[in-house]
Amino acid sequence: MRLHHMTLAIVVVAIWGVNFVVIKVGLKEIPPILLCALRFFLAAFPAVFFIKRPAASWRMVVGFGLVMFSLQFALLFSGMYAGTTAGLASLVLQMQVFFTILLAVVFLAEKPSVWQIVGALVSFSGIGLVAANIGGDVSSYGLLLIVAAAASWGVGSLISKKLGKVDMLALVVWASLVAWPPLLVLSFFLEQGSWRVELISHISWLTIGAIGYMVYPVTLLGFAAWSWLFSRYPAATVAPFTLLVPVFGFAASTLALGEPLFAWKINAAALVIAGLCINLFGPRIAVRIRPG
Repeated sequence: MRLHHMTLAIVVVAIWGVNFVVIKVGLKEIPPILLCALRFFLAAFPAVFFIKRPAASWRMVVGFGLVMFSLQFALLFSGMYAGTTAGLASLVLQMQVFFTILLAVVFLAEKPSVWQIVGALVSFSGIGLVAANIGGDVSSYGLLLIVAAAASWGVGSLISKKLGKVDMLALVVWASLVAWPPLLVLSFFLEQGSWRVELISHISWLTIGAIGYMVYPVTLLGFAAWSWLFSRYPAATVAPFTLLVPVFGFAASTLALGEPLFAWKINAAALVIAGLCINLFGPRIAVRIRPG
């Protein structure tokens, strides 16, 4: 990979890692599901008037939007609102890799490799370490919601696989168009107490900036750049950069929010990332060290 392309990949994952801190900022003034609805409304409009619908069936685009965007981010934002710190959320969400593998085994009859099984066990031991430290800045309810968000991402990945090669920016914009109406309805029923005129009229510029960050650098620019990199390089070259998301997430949460970085958090992060590395790099390393 060329140096400037590698730099682009690192910039994108840094934007995504810092986003977990930005979400925390937005949640201080806006309830989680309404914040999701605003994010995807602004990601869809006005872009949907200028970007053609992706070359895929409308049913698949709707399924992707509802699962990958509506469900996943409603769970993630609610999990963070329930008390899970930004750094831990960025880490636990990476379990989507193994949910994707598990769902592919169940629904697509794919056979997991030994490396994938070992990697999953190592990573889940890291999540077990997080669960063992519930209390303080770890909410059991919040942790459960974020694990469910990771599972939703896994389902969304299977839908994406069925979609095949499509324009990712177009998919993001049109899936955002699908995602925000059910989120708005859900927010109306579950968060109606927060639907007050004074809430909207007193939103700070910091919160407005947080929403803008989630919409433009994270959703539109991030996905567009990421899909461009995937179009130029093999998935095995680009995908490992996502391992840096929790690194940036922990660093940003510690520096910006003052979240304590306990030894068990570092150990849990090391286990999850080690498991992901085994999953991604294990087969290639085995081929290189195999005699003859």
